[in-house]
Amino acid sequence: MTRGGSVSQATGNSTIADVARRAGVSLKSVSRVINKEPHVSPKLLAKVSAAISELNYVPDPAARSLAGQRSFTIGLLFDNPSPHYTMKAIIGAYRACVAQGYHMRFDTLNSRSGSALLSSQLDAVVRNGRTDGFVLTPPLTDNREVLDYLERHNIQYVRIAPAIDPGRSAAVSIDDVAAAAQAAQYLCDLGHRIIGLVNGPPDHGAAITRRQGFIERLKSISPDIVLHEAKGDFLFESGISAGEALLSEDPRPTAIFATNDDMAAGLLVACGRCRLVVPDDVSLVGFDDSWIATSVWPYLTTVHQPIEDMAAEAVQLLLAQTKHGQPYEDHMLDYHLVVRESSSPPAEVTSDERTAHR
Repeated sequence: MTRGGSVSQATGNSTIADVARRAGVSLKSVSRVINKEPHVSPKLLAKVSAAISELNYVPDPAARSLAGQRSFTIGLLFDNPSPHYTMKAIIGAYRACVAQGYHMRFDTLNSRSGSALLSSQLDAVVRNGRTDGFVLTPPLTDNREVLDYLERHNIQYVRIAPAIDPGRSAAVSIDDVAAAAQAAQYLCDLGHRIIGLVNGPPDHGAAITRRQGFIERLKSISPDIVLHEAKGDFLFESGISAGEALLSEDPRPTAIFATNDDMAAGLLVACGRCRLVVPDDVSLVGFDDSWIATSVWPYLTTVHQPIEDMAAEAVQLLLAQTKHGQPYEDHMLDYHLVVRESSSPPAEVTSDERTAHR
């Protein structure tokens, strides 16, 4: 340090007070720049940014929270049976939190535990982890008890892929109906006319909309398509049991669509137990494009849902609400079908046709 008390070099441990002294402004002015508050003048932004760069200053969310009412922590709430979906959502949300200088915590609720216990769980989450708001993942996004609780306590939230109460909160989604319809169209274009469907849990909005989109497209293509359905719960094990049930049907499906990848991976096991080869005997299509889709063989054809980007976008919408009071927004992200080795035309088509579709 110089005799005048100013910081002469970056130490890697600089404080917000050091930044204020170097820039020649108040602590409040530095805080406004760090927190990306609106109406910061270009001159102030330039001075503080230069000081931050010179001192190699890294904002500390914990220290910032002590100076105001915000905690600089975002909560992520889960009740999703798929570990692959959960991990992708965590990665996306964490990426957005780091970019904004926020901490992230995540908690799991059991929404099937009854109203009293669910309320108790929410009390514990709110009491033990001070946050500036929550990102809700399915099926919590469609649980009105959770939504009512957060609103009663004036807690900000953003929902990922809600199926009910549009406009009740900011939301990030894909068009599940259209995405599942694309999977149906793809299988029919391959020539499949006896098709199986593995559904997700009935309290999961996306499971309902995916079933809707898939069945509606099949009906629009041909009333003669044979459809067999089986129950699932988005878990790998349910894909095995659903697959064994579908493969015992007469006529047996030549293709099966599972409404998430975990169950589609379970279908591979069911096919193996029945001594059926994928895709020569049965084509399989999943949904999500999660890590498990390329952790099995053959690799799964699946609908790519940008889970990481959806979670990151939800965090950004939540911060826009908490920091700037921006109105609710609905963001719709893109999806696409990823064709891999688990699907091909049915055995009865010619070898030339099978080669052309691979």
